[in-house]
Amino acid sequence: MTAILKIVDIHKHFGDNEVLKGIDIDVEEGEVIVVLGSSGSGKSTLLRCINHMEMPDGGHIKIEGKRPDTGQTPYKITERNLLALRRKVGMVFQQFNLFPHMTALENVMEAPRQVLGLSATEARELAMGHLARVGLEGREDMYPMRLSGGQQQRVAIARSLAMSPKVMLFDEATSSLDPELVGEVLKVMRKLAEDGMTMVVVTHEIGFAYSVADRVIFLHEGRILEEGKPTDILVNPLTDRFQQFLSVFKEFSIPESS
Repeated sequence: MTAILKIVDIHKHFGDNEVLKGIDIDVEEGEVIVVLGSSGSGKSTLLRCINHMEMPDGGHIKIEGKRPDTGQTPYKITERNLLALRRKVGMVFQQFNLFPHMTALENVMEAPRQVLGLSATEARELAMGHLARVGLEGREDMYPMRLSGGQQQRVAIARSLAMSPKVMLFDEATSSLDPELVGEVLKVMRKLAEDGMTMVVVTHEIGFAYSVADRVIFLHEGRILEEGKPTDILVNPLTDRFQQFLSVFKEFSIPESS
Protein backbone atom coordinates (compact mmCIF):
# COMPACT_ATOMS: atom_id res chain seq x y z
CA MET A 1 0.00 0.00 0.00
CA THR A 2 1.32 3.47 -0.90
CA ALA A 3 1.63 5.89 2.01
CA ILE A 4 -0.63 8.93 1.74
CA LEU A 5 2.04 10.88 3.64
CA LYS A 6 5.70 9.96 3.36
CA ILE A 7 8.35 11.72 5.44
CA VAL A 8 11.84 10.94 4.16
CA ASP A 9 15.03 11.77 6.09
CA ILE A 10 13.80 15.16 7.28
CA HIS A 11 16.39 17.44 8.86
CA LYS A 12 15.82 20.89 10.31
CA HIS A 13 18.29 23.34 11.82
CA PHE A 14 17.73 26.58 13.69
CA GLY A 15 21.15 28.16 13.61
CA ASP A 16 23.60 25.63 15.04
CA ASN A 17 20.80 23.65 16.69
CA GLU A 18 19.76 20.59 14.68
CA VAL A 19 16.18 20.02 15.83
CA LEU A 20 15.31 17.15 13.47
CA LYS A 21 18.04 14.65 12.67
CA GLY A 22 16.69 12.47 9.90
CA ILE A 23 13.04 11.56 10.47
CA ASP A 24 11.43 8.80 8.36
CA ILE A 25 7.71 8.06 8.74
CA ASP A 26 5.19 6.48 6.37
CA VAL A 27 1.55 7.27 7.15
CA GLU A 28 -1.12 5.11 5.52
CA GLU A 29 -4.55 6.41 4.58
CA GLY A 30 -6.86 6.35 7.60
CA GLU A 31 -4.00 5.80 10.04
CA VAL A 32 -3.71 7.75 13.30
CA ILE A 33 -0.15 8.47 14.38
CA VAL A 34 0.50 9.97 17.82
CA VAL A 35 3.87 11.64 18.34
CA LEU A 36 5.12 11.85 21.92
CA GLY A 37 8.20 13.50 23.32
CA SER A 38 9.44 16.01 25.86
CA SER A 39 9.71 19.73 25.18
CA GLY A 40 12.40 20.40 22.60
CA SER A 41 12.31 16.93 21.09
CA GLY A 42 11.20 18.26 17.69
CA LYS A 43 7.50 17.29 17.69
CA SER A 44 6.00 20.63 16.68
CA THR A 45 8.84 21.33 14.26
CA LEU A 46 8.06 18.04 12.53
CA LEU A 47 4.43 19.04 11.99
CA ARG A 48 5.46 22.48 10.79
CA CYS A 49 7.79 20.87 8.26
CA ILE A 50 5.01 18.58 7.02
CA ASN A 51 2.74 21.51 6.18
CA HIS A 52 5.73 23.69 5.22
CA MET A 53 5.36 26.41 7.79
CA GLU A 54 9.03 25.55 8.21
CA MET A 55 11.09 24.43 5.22
CA PRO A 56 13.18 21.29 5.79
CA ASP A 57 16.95 21.61 5.47
CA GLY A 58 17.25 18.07 4.17
CA GLY A 59 15.06 15.20 3.03
CA HIS A 60 11.60 15.59 1.54
CA ILE A 61 7.86 15.07 2.02
CA LYS A 62 5.45 13.25 -0.28
CA ILE A 63 1.68 13.74 -0.25
CA GLU A 64 -0.27 11.12 -2.22
CA GLY A 65 2.99 10.00 -3.80
CA LYS A 66 4.06 13.44 -5.03
CA ARG A 67 6.77 15.79 -3.79
CA PRO A 68 5.60 19.40 -3.50
CA ASP A 69 9.15 20.76 -3.60
CA THR A 70 11.30 21.32 -6.69
CA GLY A 71 13.85 18.64 -5.75
CA GLN A 72 16.60 21.26 -5.65
CA THR A 73 19.10 22.04 -2.92
CA PRO A 74 18.50 24.13 -0.89
CA TYR A 75 14.89 23.06 -0.42
CA LYS A 76 12.46 25.06 -2.54
CA ILE A 77 8.72 25.01 -3.15
CA THR A 78 6.64 27.16 -5.48
CA GLU A 79 3.79 29.26 -4.13
CA ARG A 80 1.36 27.27 -6.26
CA ASN A 81 2.55 23.95 -4.82
CA LEU A 82 2.54 25.37 -1.31
CA LEU A 83 -1.11 26.36 -1.60
CA ALA A 84 -1.98 22.98 -3.10
CA LEU A 85 -0.23 21.18 -0.24
CA ARG A 86 -2.05 23.19 2.41
CA ARG A 87 -5.37 22.28 0.85
CA LYS A 88 -4.47 18.64 1.42
CA VAL A 89 -2.93 19.03 4.86
CA GLY A 90 -5.04 20.67 7.57
CA MET A 91 -3.45 21.83 10.80
CA VAL A 92 -4.92 22.56 14.22
CA PHE A 93 -2.69 24.52 16.59
CA GLN A 94 -2.41 24.99 20.35
CA GLN A 95 -3.90 28.46 19.94
CA PHE A 96 -7.14 28.67 18.04
CA ASN A 97 -6.17 31.56 15.70
CA LEU A 98 -9.79 32.45 14.93
CA PHE A 99 -10.71 35.81 13.44
CA PRO A 100 -12.20 37.66 16.44
CA HIS A 101 -14.40 39.91 14.25
CA MET A 102 -16.04 36.91 12.55
CA THR A 103 -18.67 34.54 13.91
CA ALA A 104 -17.98 30.82 14.19
CA LEU A 105 -19.81 30.31 10.90
CA GLU A 106 -17.88 33.08 9.15
CA ASN A 107 -14.56 31.70 10.41
CA VAL A 108 -15.33 28.32 8.84
CA MET A 109 -16.71 29.84 5.62
CA GLU A 110 -13.72 32.09 4.95
CA ALA A 111 -11.23 29.65 3.41
CA PRO A 112 -13.76 27.79 1.23
CA ARG A 113 -14.86 31.16 -0.18
CA GLN A 114 -11.42 32.72 -0.62
CA VAL A 115 -9.36 29.65 -1.53
CA LEU A 116 -11.83 27.21 -3.07
CA GLY A 117 -13.97 29.87 -4.71
CA LEU A 118 -17.29 28.63 -3.30
CA SER A 119 -20.31 30.90 -3.37
CA ALA A 120 -21.63 32.30 -0.10
CA THR A 121 -24.52 29.80 -0.19
CA GLU A 122 -22.21 26.84 -0.87
CA ALA A 123 -19.71 27.91 1.80
CA ARG A 124 -22.47 28.44 4.35
CA GLU A 125 -23.93 24.99 3.77
CA LEU A 126 -20.48 23.41 4.01
CA ALA A 127 -19.60 25.33 7.19
CA MET A 128 -22.90 24.52 8.88
CA GLY A 129 -22.29 20.84 8.23
CA HIS A 130 -18.80 20.87 9.74
CA LEU A 131 -19.86 22.91 12.77
CA ALA A 132 -22.56 20.30 13.37
CA ARG A 133 -19.92 17.62 12.96
CA VAL A 134 -17.94 19.07 15.87
CA GLY A 135 -21.03 19.52 18.04
CA LEU A 136 -21.57 23.26 17.66
CA GLU A 137 -25.13 23.39 16.34
CA GLY A 138 -26.80 26.57 17.57
CA ARG A 139 -23.52 28.44 18.08
CA GLU A 140 -22.91 29.36 14.45
CA ASP A 141 -23.57 33.08 14.99
CA MET A 142 -21.46 33.45 18.14
CA TYR A 143 -18.17 35.34 18.11
CA PRO A 144 -15.01 33.67 19.49
CA MET A 145 -14.98 35.79 22.65
CA ARG A 146 -18.40 34.33 23.56
CA LEU A 147 -17.20 30.74 23.15
CA SER A 148 -15.25 28.62 25.62
CA GLY A 149 -11.74 27.52 24.76
CA GLY A 150 -12.98 24.05 23.89
CA GLN A 151 -15.66 25.48 21.61
CA GLN A 152 -13.12 27.75 19.91
CA GLN A 153 -10.84 24.79 19.28
CA ARG A 154 -13.74 22.87 17.78
CA VAL A 155 -14.41 25.82 15.45
CA ALA A 156 -10.74 25.64 14.46
CA ILE A 157 -11.13 21.92 13.71
CA ALA A 158 -14.27 22.61 11.63
CA ARG A 159 -12.36 25.31 9.75
CA SER A 160 -9.67 22.80 8.79
CA LEU A 161 -12.23 20.15 7.84
CA ALA A 162 -13.98 22.61 5.53
CA MET A 163 -11.01 22.38 3.16
CA SER A 164 -11.51 18.59 2.81
CA PRO A 165 -7.92 17.74 3.78
CA LYS A 166 -6.37 14.35 3.11
CA VAL A 167 -4.34 14.55 6.34
CA MET A 168 -5.01 16.42 9.59
CA LEU A 169 -2.17 17.57 11.85
CA PHE A 170 -2.86 18.37 15.51
CA ASP A 171 -0.18 20.28 17.42
CA GLU A 172 -1.03 19.80 21.11
CA ALA A 173 -4.58 20.89 20.37
CA THR A 174 -5.69 20.51 24.00
CA SER A 175 -2.66 21.90 25.82
CA SER A 176 -4.03 25.45 26.24
CA LEU A 177 -7.45 24.30 27.47
CA ASP A 178 -8.73 24.10 31.01
CA PRO A 179 -8.79 20.44 32.10
CA GLU A 180 -12.60 20.20 32.04
CA LEU A 181 -12.65 21.29 28.38
CA VAL A 182 -10.06 18.82 27.11
CA GLY A 183 -12.52 15.95 26.86
CA GLU A 184 -14.85 17.69 24.40
CA VAL A 185 -12.01 18.28 21.94
CA LEU A 186 -10.64 14.76 22.32
CA LYS A 187 -14.15 13.42 21.68
CA VAL A 188 -14.20 15.21 18.30
CA MET A 189 -10.73 13.89 17.48
CA ARG A 190 -11.80 10.35 18.37
CA LYS A 191 -14.80 10.67 16.07
CA LEU A 192 -12.59 11.87 13.22
CA ALA A 193 -10.39 8.83 13.73
CA GLU A 194 -13.45 6.55 13.69
CA ASP A 195 -14.55 8.22 10.45
CA GLY A 196 -11.24 7.29 8.82
CA MET A 197 -9.45 10.64 8.86
CA THR A 198 -5.67 10.31 8.47
CA MET A 199 -4.17 12.09 11.47
CA VAL A 200 -0.75 12.95 12.90
CA VAL A 201 -1.24 14.09 16.48
CA VAL A 202 1.29 15.68 18.80
CA THR A 203 -0.12 15.39 22.31
CA HIS A 204 0.59 14.58 25.94
CA GLU A 205 -2.77 12.81 26.28
CA ILE A 206 -1.42 9.32 26.83
CA GLY A 207 -4.87 7.79 27.27
CA PHE A 208 -5.87 9.13 23.86
CA ALA A 209 -2.69 7.69 22.36
CA TYR A 210 -3.38 4.29 23.88
CA SER A 211 -7.01 4.03 22.81
CA VAL A 212 -7.05 5.84 19.45
CA ALA A 213 -3.60 5.66 17.83
CA ASP A 214 -2.66 2.98 15.34
CA ARG A 215 0.98 3.79 15.99
CA VAL A 216 2.89 5.78 18.60
CA ILE A 217 6.22 7.47 17.86
CA PHE A 218 8.49 8.72 20.62
CA LEU A 219 10.86 11.51 19.59
CA HIS A 220 13.97 12.26 21.61
CA GLU A 221 16.52 14.90 20.68
CA GLY A 222 15.32 15.06 17.08
CA ARG A 223 15.30 11.32 16.38
CA ILE A 224 12.73 8.53 16.59
CA LEU A 225 13.74 6.59 19.68
CA GLU A 226 10.79 4.18 19.74
CA GLU A 227 7.91 3.37 17.41
CA GLY A 228 5.15 0.79 17.53
CA LYS A 229 1.60 -0.10 18.43
CA PRO A 230 0.38 1.70 21.56
CA THR A 231 -0.55 -1.58 23.21
CA ASP A 232 3.09 -2.60 22.89
CA ILE A 233 5.34 0.41 23.49
CA LEU A 234 3.13 2.19 26.03
CA VAL A 235 2.92 -1.01 28.06
CA ASN A 236 6.52 -2.17 27.61
CA PRO A 237 8.76 0.74 26.57
CA LEU A 238 12.15 -0.53 25.43
CA THR A 239 14.35 2.37 26.44
CA ASP A 240 15.04 3.97 29.80
CA ARG A 241 14.32 7.41 28.32
CA PHE A 242 10.80 6.44 27.20
CA GLN A 243 10.14 4.74 30.54
CA GLN A 244 11.20 7.94 32.28
CA PHE A 245 8.94 10.01 30.02
CA LEU A 246 5.89 7.81 30.68
CA SER A 247 6.50 7.76 34.43
CA VAL A 248 5.50 11.43 34.57
CA PHE A 249 1.94 10.56 33.54
CA LYS A 250 0.88 8.93 36.78
CA GLU A 251 -2.81 9.46 36.00
CA PHE A 252 -2.53 7.12 33.02
CA SER A 253 -3.10 3.45 33.69
CA ILE A 254 -3.12 0.69 31.12
CA PRO A 255 -6.54 -0.93 30.82
CA GLU A 256 -6.56 -4.50 32.04
CA SER A 257 -6.56 -7.21 29.39
CA SER A 258 -9.88 -8.95 28.94
